Amino acid sequence: MPAMSRRTVWIVGVLALLLAGLAAWWALRAPATAAWVVQAAPLVRTLQFSARVATASRVDVGATVTGRVAQVLVREGALVKAGDTLLQLEDAELRAAVAQAVATEQQSAARLAGLRSTGRSGAQAGVAQADSVLLAAQAELRRTQDLVARGFLSAARLDEAQRAVSVAQAQQSAARAQVSANEDRGTDVLQAQAQVSVAQAATQAARSRLAQTVISAPADGRVLTRAVEPGQIVQPGRALFTLALAGPLQLLAPVDERYLQQLQPGQTAQVRADAFPDQRFTAQVQSIAPLVDAQRGSVDVKFAVAQPPAYLREDMTLSVEVETARRASALVVPLSALRGDGAPAGAGGSVPAGAGGSTAAGAGGSAPAGAGAAGSAAPSATDAGDKATVWLAQDGRVRARTVTLGLRTLDMAEVLQGLATGDTVLLGAAPAPGARVKAEPVAGAARSAKDGAGNAGSALTNAMGR
Repeated sequence: MPAMSRRTVWIVGVLALLLAGLAAWWALRAPATAAWVVQAAPLVRTLQFSARVATASRVDVGATVTGRVAQVLVREGALVKAGDTLLQLEDAELRAAVAQAVATEQQSAARLAGLRSTGRSGAQAGVAQADSVLLAAQAELRRTQDLVARGFLSAARLDEAQRAVSVAQAQQSAARAQVSANEDRGTDVLQAQAQVSVAQAATQAARSRLAQTVISAPADGRVLTRAVEPGQIVQPGRALFTLALAGPLQLLAPVDERYLQQLQPGQTAQVRADAFPDQRFTAQVQSIAPLVDAQRGSVDVKFAVAQPPAYLREDMTLSVEVETARRASALVVPLSALRGDGAPAGAGGSVPAGAGGSTAAGAGGSAPAGAGAAGSAAPSATDAGDKATVWLAQDGRVRARTVTLGLRTLDMAEVLQGLATGDTVLLGAAPAPGARVKAEPVAGAARSAKDGAGNAGSALTNAMGR
């Protein structure tokens, strides 16, 4: 019995020691934490958004007079030259108005010509006649005065002779006034000239109204829409055709104003249409609107296309990816490794992309920049100088280190100072500095370390799921 007791005590002691050792091992065991092996890799930041095809100029063409449509001579999609007839209105009434105006003009011109020819001759003949009548009246007055003085005639005959002279003088003045009125600067001629001008203006106005019954193309272009048919009554102010004027194609994109700092004229963009996904082409940022759309919070960005593909159509929707920054080789870490003031919103996590698309990041990151996108603030075009803290795994323990950041995408950040190639930084939740840790590099980081800097870009791509 005493021997059995000693054996039991020994077994119990051994078990106690084993349990104590197991507890100590468990307490001292380093927790496994996801990590990233730092190395040099290309870093590219792009913006992705939707755009539409638009010509440099688009015009609406309509009627300037009310009338009934006689003919529509073009269809949608037709190419037209400047001056080509698009539509003809009924014009019988306006042609009659032109004929009436022309007749009135001819009548006025004939009266003016008459004043300058026969009118002047008649006026001069009237002056000659008035002069002769006056001379006769004056001679008669002198004879009457002599006879009255000699007592052969009464004073009443003298009054009659003087009255006849006065009448002849008035007639002479009227005849001379008529001659003056028929001169080039005379009142009758000027009045006739004014009547001719009025008639000519009326004729021009009638012809202008008649010309407005023909609606022509203002310039070379393509008919986009046709909203009129023969027999229809049209009125001024209504668009009957929409024309895309001939000229270079442009791409127009409303871009969230948060990304404005990243865009600059001259940047290159890759473009594709959903209907032709395998036929990409290149565009270039041409201009950025000076105003922000207050309702949408967006800025219109125009892209020039040097060699537009044949399949492009007006208002076609396209996907545009603009390269806004590039580093040929940079030390990069995921944003989930950043802690402290330089860390993105939601410590330890990646920056969410704007609404309307998932975050696409390869050797860099693409931010969907459509108008009205929600989410965190976009990284600026130059983030150089930002400070952040990373936790490193060194000798099995966690060490804190402050780093200086450079270019940032939505998923990655360039490290300018504080890290070296081969350092292992911890991602996401991790033990506090000083604690033991077991770093477990993610698949992309492990492949990066093995393949070297030459394949770093593809390793980042695989790690980030692009």
